[in-house]
Amino acid sequence: MVAQQHRRRGGTMAVAATVMGVMAATGCSNAGAVADDGDGGVDEVVRAADALERARSSRARTAMEMATGGTRVTIRGDGGYDFARRTGRLTVVLPPDPAGADRHAPITELLVPGALYMKNRGAGVPADKWVRVDTTALDDGNLVTGGATDPLAAAELLRGAEQVTFVGETELDGERVRHFRGTTDIGRAARAARPHARAALSAAAKGFANRAVPFDAYLDESGLLRKVRHRFTFANEGREVAVTSTTVLFDFGEPVVVRLPAREDIYTGKVGV
Repeated sequence: MVAQQHRRRGGTMAVAATVMGVMAATGCSNAGAVADDGDGGVDEVVRAADALERARSSRARTAMEMATGGTRVTIRGDGGYDFARRTGRLTVVLPPDPAGADRHAPITELLVPGALYMKNRGAGVPADKWVRVDTTALDDGNLVTGGATDPLAAAELLRGAEQVTFVGETELDGERVRHFRGTTDIGRAARAARPHARAALSAAAKGFANRAVPFDAYLDESGLLRKVRHRFTFANEGREVAVTSTTVLFDFGEPVVVRLPAREDIYTGKVGV
């Protein structure tokens, strides 16, 4: 189980594991590769992270969906990201357990290169304390651990795009965007990534059951990534589990303030399940 893998390496339980703990794992197959149609827009997709850094910042919405049997469970996040400083802040909301008896308080997450800070994590962590996770020590590089894919990491992952097709134009939040579909390789993305993302993606390349990740990316006329959906697979007790992570970016240029917790506010005790 992914939570067991992260406990061995990182010492901290994953947010996503809270959801996985109430779901029975079933086999899920990875989507097939999309046929290559010449360039297909691969250059635009590969450069998506560079365009975001030039835009400096944006608001962000995230959704991470896990499916098992006929049940779908979604973790949602809302916040903003400073692409120039490579820092972000999200409020992540977990779904209730299947019986509806246990509602989780929203979790505040701070995203910085190489680390994830979480407040209201639960699992024995005092409510006024933060938990710090070394994302380079996680089997997935924090692509799914926090219940939300770091928006800049989601764009950096596209640097490994090998097969891209232009699906067509569509409308997103009232604006025309171009829809691209393809497959990216986590290992290739790690080698091409900027230094701030390289270690985490290298960890993910070793930890996922399948390094080939199907994606759908939506870019506006300026080349800005407005939406990206990745479909990950990982091994869970011998079976493949599917996780779909979606990031939507909007209100570019909106200031995003991220203040890291003081050392005394970081919890260093044992974190439960």
